[in-house]
Amino acid sequence: MDGSGTRPAPPVHPAVGPLAYLLGTWRGQGEGGFPTIASFKYGEELQFSHPGNKPVIAYSQKTWKLDSGEPMHSESGYWRPKPDGTIEVVIAQSTGLIEVQKGTYNAEEKVVKLQSELVANASKVKEIARVFKLVNGELSYVVEMATHLTSLQPHLKALLKKL
Repeated sequence: MDGSGTRPAPPVHPAVGPLAYLLGTWRGQGEGGFPTIASFKYGEELQFSHPGNKPVIAYSQKTWKLDSGEPMHSESGYWRPKPDGTIEVVIAQSTGLIEVQKGTYNAEEKVVKLQSELVANASKVKEIARVFKLVNGELSYVVEMATHLTSLQPHLKALLKKL
């Protein structure tokens, strides 16, 4: 413990180092839509945490209706960055849908690109792609989705600030 009575943060695992800028809590607003649903806006919080001794980042996300604060969607999982710039991500959604994604990260440009390898337990969704970017200290993302009736197209986007 340090003099303030709190433990210092554990050192970041070398594999996580290139994505350490993500660690912490991010909050902001997003908007969504799809050909089969009405457009909507939402509040959102993302958390990226790291235990220090493993090459993994724990991820959690929750959204809520802006007008009432009523919970909407949540998901959690793990991000496993590799030293070669690739990344593996698993996400379990509150809807029961499970994603296994693979992709790449560019530590210099602060961009993570993910593409689903598997979307399980989904009756309609067959593919999901996610792109996260840090620009001027704000984290933005775009989620694209394909169903059995539609090709891959934008579904969600948000802009978040670190708390």
